[in-house]
Amino acid sequence: MKRKIALAMVLAMTASMAQPVLAADSKTTLDVIISQYGTQTQTWWAQFEKDFEAENPDIDLNLEVVSWNDLYTKVNTLVANNNAPDILNIDVLADYVADDLLMPATEYASEDLQAKFFPSFWEASTIDDTVYALPILASCRALFYNKDILDEAGASVPTTWAEIQETAQKIKDKFGDDVYPWGIDMTTDEGQAAFSYYTWNNGGGFVDENGDWALNSEKNVEALNYAIGLVNDGYTNSDPANETRYDLQDMFGAGKVAMMIGPNNIPTYLSDGGYDINYDVTTIPANEGCESVAMGVCDRLEVFKDDSAEDQEARTAAISKFFDFFYDDERYADYMVFEGFLPTTQSAADLLAKEDETYSSWIDILQSCNFYPATKTEWADVKQGVIEVEQNALLGDDVQTLLDDLQADIAG
Repeated sequence: MKRKIALAMVLAMTASMAQPVLAADSKTTLDVIISQYGTQTQTWWAQFEKDFEAENPDIDLNLEVVSWNDLYTKVNTLVANNNAPDILNIDVLADYVADDLLMPATEYASEDLQAKFFPSFWEASTIDDTVYALPILASCRALFYNKDILDEAGASVPTTWAEIQETAQKIKDKFGDDVYPWGIDMTTDEGQAAFSYYTWNNGGGFVDENGDWALNSEKNVEALNYAIGLVNDGYTNSDPANETRYDLQDMFGAGKVAMMIGPNNIPTYLSDGGYDINYDVTTIPANEGCESVAMGVCDRLEVFKDDSAEDQEARTAAISKFFDFFYDDERYADYMVFEGFLPTTQSAADLLAKEDETYSSWIDILQSCNFYPATKTEWADVKQGVIEVEQNALLGDDVQTLLDDLQADIAG
């Protein structure tokens, strides 16, 4: 018995000696900040970190998942203190490029990886003919509605703004305060999305046909007055300045909100939350005479420069390995399913389409969506600005005056 134990100990020691043990100071450390998209984001990335480090023992990932509500404050503080992360998942871009903080994507994305992306998504992060980020995921927004609530109220699915009001009134007449007919999010989380839904579907938007800021256009003023009117008429959730899209999705799942505009991952959110309602999806209603415009969102993975890094070559190589590992077709497709988003690579889209044909239809819609003008230097200020306009308008301030002031601040 003692002989067997001793032999086992020798074998164990031999096996451990066969594994390379790297000193902590010989590893390349990458600080990574990932945005929180859902309740299980942390779980997926925790497993990713373990798998990546197991395959790349010479790289130490310091990976943190951060809520969107805290993301901008945290990142801005890190940047101001010259302590930016190596890799950041976020939706803003131009300010960092203007301040010469980001590495061009071609410096760390292999040619094989570049070829995987849909051309429109690869080019979506181009500023002055240089691509500065990789598209991590995409989503497309549409109108979700509770079929049972509309049926009980004798209401039709709205396709125009006038029909939204008609349907909302019927729901209000039937259910009173028990159901909010229309969900609206004008919080710091999604207020810029609300601005998009209403202005784009009234023929307006952030910029004019020349790409110049046109925030105070007549169509934008009309659109925001309409949206604020829905709130004032009692057709919406009671606190749009503080109730986020996640609050709305929970209310929708619970049958408290009848209609809401939201992303294509709502079915995943409802399923994960244990909600069971009879709902359907359709295009976003537009004002009379205007075409319905879908909104697409494409968030990014960006790499900050680090002039203090002792070994730039090792750092760049580690970053390349991170992206090759993440965008592995099956792993990346798994993340899209896990979060309920749309892939930005053709290869992952093909994999997912084999399992679920709805991915193909959503991706087709996505490629015809309008996107935020995120490559314009002023975008971060515009994004915050339109949210402040909405929130002040909810308090009773004049929309025209608010947008005039914002346009003057941005256009200078």
